Amino acid sequence: MKPLYKGLILAALQCAIVLSLGGKLLYDRATCPRVWVKTIPWDPSLPIRGRYLALRLSSQPGDPHFVETNDKRVLFFVPEYSTSIEQRRNAEIWAEVTIPHKGPPRPIRLGVKQDGQIVPVDIN
Repeated sequence: MKPLYKGLILAALQCAIVLSLGGKLLYDRATCPRVWVKTIPWDPSLPIRGRYLALRLSSQPGDPHFVETNDKRVLFFVPEYSTSIEQRRNAEIWAEVTIPHKGPPRPIRLGVKQDGQIVPVDIN
């Protein structure tokens, strides 16, 4: 077999792996429960640097999916030139998360609580 064909097969295999992961995440988002959870900022010591919010989920006993979300830590990545969250530093930040069958909650979007309602924040 020619090296060109081997390279094309390897590239197709790598693309299939990435696409299958994306498909699994989309399937989980469509089928697994979603809940809004209050968050508390925390400061991780991670070697990666970038624009992300490090959040600790803070649910109360009796909330839906309390066991899966209480005191879990998630990272929410923010676009480079977004200022929406920085303008709301004193607001109560909530995160909508997907509760997968296995693994930690996956953040979908952020919101702030205003007049008893959670209003999603447009980050883009």
